[in-house]
Amino acid sequence: MIRRDTTTRRAQMTPAARAGRQDGEPPGLDWRTVLLRVAGAGLLIATGAIHLDLYLTGYRTIPTIGWLFLLQVIAAFGLGLAVLATGWPVIGGRTADGGRSVIAGRLAAAGGAGFALATLGGYLLSVWIGLFGFKEVRTTTGIVAGVIEVAAFAALAALALAPVAQAPGARAAATPAGFPARIPPAIARAAATAAAGLAVAALVLLAVAVAGANPPAPAATGTGTALKTTTIGGTTVLTNARGLTLYSFAPDTPTTSKCYGSCAAYWPPVTGTATASPGLPGRIGTITRTGGSRQLTYNGHPLYTYIGDSAPGQAKGNNLNLNGGLWHEVSVSR
Repeated sequence: MIRRDTTTRRAQMTPAARAGRQDGEPPGLDWRTVLLRVAGAGLLIATGAIHLDLYLTGYRTIPTIGWLFLLQVIAAFGLGLAVLATGWPVIGGRTADGGRSVIAGRLAAAGGAGFALATLGGYLLSVWIGLFGFKEVRTTTGIVAGVIEVAAFAALAALALAPVAQAPGARAAATPAGFPARIPPAIARAAATAAAGLAVAALVLLAVAVAGANPPAPAATGTGTALKTTTIGGTTVLTNARGLTLYSFAPDTPTTSKCYGSCAAYWPPVTGTATASPGLPGRIGTITRTGGSRQLTYNGHPLYTYIGDSAPGQAKGNNLNLNGGLWHEVSVSR
């Protein structure tokens, strides 16, 4: 009797009731959107981790650039978490909150994509022309970060444009039909094409910047070139023949340089041989670097220039904690 009543009730269920019941059943996850969301957020957090490492290992001491790096770290982690935390109702096709989750998810993804592209743009500008007196050189870390930023832009742009998922046979959800909760297919296709073009252009520009940003050759003084002195901020400092300030690296020893690889790209060793200008106190010598070149020393300190100094009279590298240690202008006592 009970089974017959149940069968009768099911048979008498109206099409509208069946549709409403079907609409209430949660559909499966849209795994494409899930992957885009997780990948985009992970890539943002990865670039934030790279910038955090650079900030902690020395960039924090560079004027202006230091706090810009800190802002990048905060923004990367914040946007990554926002992408993970918003938009999930889109995956299940449920928009019971009136579409607010859809809009929040799209905005978080769009913001993350814009941030990734802007961060890459800042890196390219610092390689080409320099920013706030700081000029980047080609490093493995910079290349990896650039590629991650392009990938983050591509994933997050695709996520921002992803259509709202619906359960098979379900009625249209009661969400706002306007932008940005729902993006018309024609606009979505045009935006996706533009985003793909931007991603390709970003990769090309990154490759061009990397190819043209080879680490500078060591700043050779040349045989017989005299070292000189100048006064900067009331301190008499040692300079090379071009008048560029010379620096010492705290981790060095009187017989060994600790600055190689990307360090030597930012701080070109002063190589060759030289004699002191008349009246210059102190001892000038040389050490042998890995590879056989001779690096000049002054009073037991291997000498370097700094790529941030573009003209005589500058000492932008003084007291920077960068590339594993402190850098100091080489002062001369008379």
